[in-house]
Amino acid sequence: FGYKYGIPIDADLLFDGRFLPNPHYDLRLRPLAGLDAEVSEYVKRSAGTDEYLERLYPLLDFLFPQYAAEGKAHLTVGVGCTGGRHRSVAIAELIGERYEKQGYYTIVRHRDITRT
Repeated sequence: FGYKYGIPIDADLLFDGRFLPNPHYDLRLRPLAGLDAEVSEYVKRSAGTDEYLERLYPLLDFLFPQYAAEGKAHLTVGVGCTGGRHRSVAIAELIGERYEKQGYYTIVRHRDITRT
């Protein structure tokens, strides 16, 4: 999601990707989105992404079973950046892929990907 469009009211957890370098300022990447390989690679290679995920994944690894044990049938995780087209999309895709591989049923939706 894009913070400039407001936080999702249905999110259980919110994480911020605005500290990562913004592909919006690369004129070649600006018209693309986080689903495009060039943008996804840019975000993955960016300083801070590896450490961010190395810290985020253990938190989610802990929280997901805790919520399940509390009887929560689903959990909505929001990942935001400024406009919701580049960084948050790439990070949300990485999170979704990881937890899908671990056997979680995941749906990754990009609320603001088509906004400019």
